[in-house]
Amino acid sequence: MVPASRSTRDIEVTAESLQADLSRLELQRRALERELAAVVAHLDTVQRALGALEVVMASPAAGTVSGAAPEAAGAVARRRGTGPAQAAIRPRAGTERTYGRLTEQIMEYFAQVGDADVRARDVAVALGRATDSGSINAVRSTLDRLVGTSRVRRSGRGLYRAG
Repeated sequence: MVPASRSTRDIEVTAESLQADLSRLELQRRALERELAAVVAHLDTVQRALGALEVVMASPAAGTVSGAAPEAAGAVARRRGTGPAQAAIRPRAGTERTYGRLTEQIMEYFAQVGDADVRARDVAVALGRATDSGSINAVRSTLDRLVGTSRVRRSGRGLYRAG
């Protein structure tokens, strides 16, 4: 027979272990959510870029692109899921969002705040966007791209300032 104090201690050890696992898994879940949001933002950017390239490749003035016939370029776009078969999931003509609208909004925001240091969350709130991790990461991703093009500069960890 196991003494009561030993089984109580085993339960406490198990509970502590499970609590540590819970904390670790919660951190991992948050990290994965951030990573997924960044991937989704990048995916959207790549899809828009491919759509723009498809339009350029389809125009008669474009001729051939890198020695490939426009028909071949269209076949590549269809394989990537950006061809005419994907038109059903794109907005109709006249309702399509302006490419880079978030970038434009962020640049307008920085023009208003001047030389202040701001966080991605501050920008998201100022633009009226949701404050969930996905929306904030989309803003952060756009800010990082603007840092890469020297339109915005990083002024500290997690801080951005007009370039």
